[in-house]
Amino acid sequence: MKAFNCAVLSLCFAFCVSPSFARRAPNLELKDLNGNSQKLSSLRGQIVVVNFWATWCSPCREELPRLSKLAQSYSGGNVRFIAVSIDAGKDRAKIQPALAKAGVSFDTWVGADTGILGSFGLGEVVPGTVVLDEHGEIVARIMGEARDEDVRGAVDWLLGGRSGPAPAAVTKRY
Repeated sequence: MKAFNCAVLSLCFAFCVSPSFARRAPNLELKDLNGNSQKLSSLRGQIVVVNFWATWCSPCREELPRLSKLAQSYSGGNVRFIAVSIDAGKDRAKIQPALAKAGVSFDTWVGADTGILGSFGLGEVVPGTVVLDEHGEIVARIMGEARDEDVRGAVDWLLGGRSGPAPAAVTKRY
């Protein structure tokens, strides 16, 4: 029985601490478009929608205006939207024009890469979106182009005190 308990404990430990099963979002630290350092952990206490995108990504360019409208629909509340660009440093000059064309009205951070996407459990393909609760825990991952209902379902569930069915932990849209 002792050997069985050790095996179960070891298995539980392996799954509970494995990065692929991690629930807390990595403490992302990047720069905003003005060059100021920004930390994801500084947003604790708010529901945060983090969207990873790139200027060269066609689905990203289609998704950003929708996310901007969603962000506006939650303005004045306890919900924050952040666009995180994975564009290479040489392409950073393209970011602001792409955001203006898409009508993006929420904060944008730069300096991410596909490794950071992986650390959030999104794989290495953009677009990718995570919804974080007030404690920085990932409650939903959307791999590929997020639909309004994907984001709204998770955000509204959190705003509603987590009542009703929980949102899908992972949604694949590619």
